[in-house]
Amino acid sequence: MNENEITQIRVKGYLVGIVGLKSVIAAMASDYAGKSYEEIGAEMVKRLGKKNYIPASAREHYAKALVREFRVFLGQPVEEEKLEGLEVLILGPGCAQCSRLEADVRDVMAQMNMPGELIHVTDLREIGKYGVMGAPALIINKKVVSVGTTPEKKKIRQWLDDATGKHN
Repeated sequence: MNENEITQIRVKGYLVGIVGLKSVIAAMASDYAGKSYEEIGAEMVKRLGKKNYIPASAREHYAKALVREFRVFLGQPVEEEKLEGLEVLILGPGCAQCSRLEADVRDVMAQMNMPGELIHVTDLREIGKYGVMGAPALIINKKVVSVGTTPEKKKIRQWLDDATGKHN
């Protein structure tokens, strides 16, 4: 297991990259499996704080997210963290059209000051799970809105407005 591998987790509704999470979880699994939420969270924040910036004001939120990942690793039931804002996916292998669509969506979300996460899925096996037959594809809040084309920013804005219930 690579101790410098980055894993994305959801902290207070936002995706955050954590360096070394899988290594720390594997190292702690046997000794901390029966420990309390507080003990696990404190130890994970301590260990991961050596390679990751964890703001003091957000330590509790990080601890909650880290304990959730620890419990998933152990196969224990956990409650998923809710997403703040939109969930926007770009599906495509990384071609020029895919990259342009990602940049356009990022620009429009920034112009609209719209919270949410934007993920570009490039793994063909993952893309296949969405059942789209073309690239790039744009999915907003689990709804496929575009396949095989790079829509104009005006159209992207309209879809984002529709997804949030805003109709400007």
